[in-house]
This record gives sequence, structure tokens and C-alpha cells, in this order.
Amino acid sequence: MAGTVPPHDDEAERAALGAMLMDSDAIATSIEYLRPGDFYSNANNLVYAAILGLFNKGVAADILTVTGELRQSGKLDQAGGAAYVASLTTVVPSSANIAYYAQTVQAYSLRRALLRVSAEVSAKVFDETMESRVILEETQQRIFELGDNRNTIRYQSAREVVHQTIGIIENLAKSNQEYTGIPTGFDDLDKLTSGFHPSEFIIIGARPSIGKTALALTMAANIAIHNKISAAYFTLEMPAIALMQRLLSIEARINVSSLRSGFLTSRDFRNILDAAENIYEAPLYIVDMPNMKLMDLRAQARRIRLQEKIEIVFIDYLGLISSEQYNVPRFEQISDISRSLKSLARELEIPVVALCQLNREAEKERPNLSSIRDSGSIEQDADVVMFIHRERESDKKKEAAANEEGGNKTSLILSKQRNGPVGTVNLTFIPQYAKFESWAWDGQK
Repeated sequence: MAGTVPPHDDEAERAALGAMLMDSDAIATSIEYLRPGDFYSNANNLVYAAILGLFNKGVAADILTVTGELRQSGKLDQAGGAAYVASLTTVVPSSANIAYYAQTVQAYSLRRALLRVSAEVSAKVFDETMESRVILEETQQRIFELGDNRNTIRYQSAREVVHQTIGIIENLAKSNQEYTGIPTGFDDLDKLTSGFHPSEFIIIGARPSIGKTALALTMAANIAIHNKISAAYFTLEMPAIALMQRLLSIEARINVSSLRSGFLTSRDFRNILDAAENIYEAPLYIVDMPNMKLMDLRAQARRIRLQEKIEIVFIDYLGLISSEQYNVPRFEQISDISRSLKSLARELEIPVVALCQLNREAEKERPNLSSIRDSGSIEQDADVVMFIHRERESDKKKEAAANEEGGNKTSLILSKQRNGPVGTVNLTFIPQYAKFESWAWDGQK
């Protein structure tokens, strides 16, 4: 590759600039695709910077104003002089094809950026002081950044949006489905939320040992096993085998401690095999990776969405995701993770459900939005926030009695819903199976 000229198209660069000098409307179009530095020629980059400077000031860009702007900044000679600026308008007859020119310049700019990344990787792989895993992570991050920075921004008229919206409403009406989103299997919750919807970032918060994982696993089982909707479960807290033991306990209604100890009856084995068969056929995908980095999580979610067409993602739990920003305070890392997960939900157009810890004050009183641990940005980014609240059972006799009666009453507090009402849903927590069910007792209980 030594001595090879980086990929570029000088004619497209000059045509794009010429179109902008001829028609100020072409500038607005080019901004959708081009960033400062996208031109291979330094002279062309300086001309484009001058055009953007005038555009931001509200001044029309033409040969005279751009030349004046470059002269004032002392960069006219570096930009090829007044004669070069004037020559740009002779390259194209009109500005009609500005989008094509801009996209061509953008495409070559992306190729050069990839070339730079590959050169950096080539240098790093010969650096024995760097771990291979670190090189891989940094390379993935750079490539993802290139893609994220190239998202084209466009506007839509209300006419377009209302047409799309009416189409969605008509399809929902024709489907005769009870809920517009993905049902969780808890009727009272689904009546409040109408299910979990695409692009929603959903937070389930609780103190340790209250049942975050149990609730998320029960929801995942209802969605993937019983409704056959593809789901992914990212487990950062426990290994996949332990997670599957809990899932088998939920489905077979076998005490989870019996599964771990192996003290099982022949009837228990039959129930486990029946549950295993149902789970085997379910479109449920488990990602088991402790200390998962945010970048890896996003990459895996994209891959499973593309390959397996998943419709919802569960993350257990948010506080265990590692950030690439090692040198900033933890609350800033959590803020970055929260924003990234919200962005991921919108990008993949599926619900992303993340579990999170609450602070100690939530043990003394009913949890609220300020109870979320580590960062206030989580409550701002989330579309739906719900909390699991249950009085801790310190008395084993009371707990045994609750088990005998059918379970512990647990409040699921829906504290925030961007597109719907808030309220409290009563659920039943069954400790021996580590699962939740809809509350079915009467008001006397």
C-alpha cells in the first residue's frame, strides 16, 4: 500500500462545492451528508469550511462572499486563491445533483477513514505491550463510531408521518390483538402499558434479593416460551447454567434448591423434561458474559437482532456493564451506558429492558424515581420505569406460611410511563420457584 493514493474523487468534490456556490439550498442538502474534513483536498476542505461559516452566519455563499471569508481568515492562498474558487462553478451546469455529489464525497471519506483505522490496527498488532482483546475492542469501537457518525438526518412532513401513523393504527385495529406491544404475561401490567413497545427503554429497579432477575426471567418465559416471540437475555450476574436452572424451576414448578441439590422424585424429572422440551422449542437466546463492555453488548444485540430477528432484549443488570470511559466517575459512566441503551432501543426498533439497583433508602420507604442508584440520567432516558417493592420477610415462619398460602404479595410500582398512565400492580412472588404470577387473591388477603 506504500505510495498508493488514498481513495477520493476530485471531480465529485469540486462539483459538490460548485453546486453549493451556485445555490444556497444545496448547502442544506450537503450538510445532511458531509462533515468538515470529508474532502480529500485540503483546498476543498477550506472552501467547504468557509461555506459552512457563512451558512451559520446567515450569509449567502457565492464566489465573492466565500473568497472574502477565506481572505479574512488568511486562508485564501491555501484554498487555491480566488481563481480556484471561481473555477468551481464551471464544473457543473446546475445544483440539481448535489445529493449525488455529496454522497460520493461521503463514501470516499468513509473509505479513507477505514484505511486509517486499518493502519492503526496494523501498527497495534505488532505492539507486544497491548493485549489482543484491547486491540479488538478499540477497533470495534472505532468502526462503530464511523457508522454512528454517518447517520443521515432528514426531515419528514407531517403529511408523511400522519400517513405512516394511520397505517399502523389500521393494522393494529385489524389484528384484533388485546395489546399493541409485546405482552409481559401479567394482565394488570399489560393493561397499563399495553405491552412493551418498539424503541422503548424500560427500567426495572429493586434492592438486592427482592426479585429483579425472577421478574425479568418470568417475563422472558412468558414472551419467548408461551407467546413464541423471539427474545434475548443478557446475563451479566449469573452463568447461563444457573439461569437455566431458574428457568426450569419456573416452568416445571420445581423448587430451585431441589434442582441444585439433585433431590428429585420421578415426577419431578417428568415435569423437568416437559419444561425442557418447551424451553428447547422457544426462540430465547442467552448471552452469558461477565463484565461485558458496553461496546460488546451493543455488537451482540445488533448481531442477534439481524440473525435471529429478536423482538425484545433483557439486560441483567445495568450496573454490571463496563464502560470504555475508565477515567471518568462512575455516575458519568452509567449516564453514558443509559444513553447508549436508549439509543440501541431506537436503532434496533425493539424494547430494551434493563434491570438496575436502587439505593438503600428504598428499603425504608416506597421506592420512587430518585431511588435509582448511581445516576439520575437513567430516569430521564427511560420511557418506562417500574420498581419491585416487597416487605422483607425476616421471620422464616411468616415466609413458610406465605409459601403454603401460595406466595408473597409484591407491589410492582409503575412510576414513569412516557406514553401512558402510572400506577401500582399487585403480583404474587413464589419464593420456592423464584417466579412471579399475576395477583389472584381477593381483597381480604
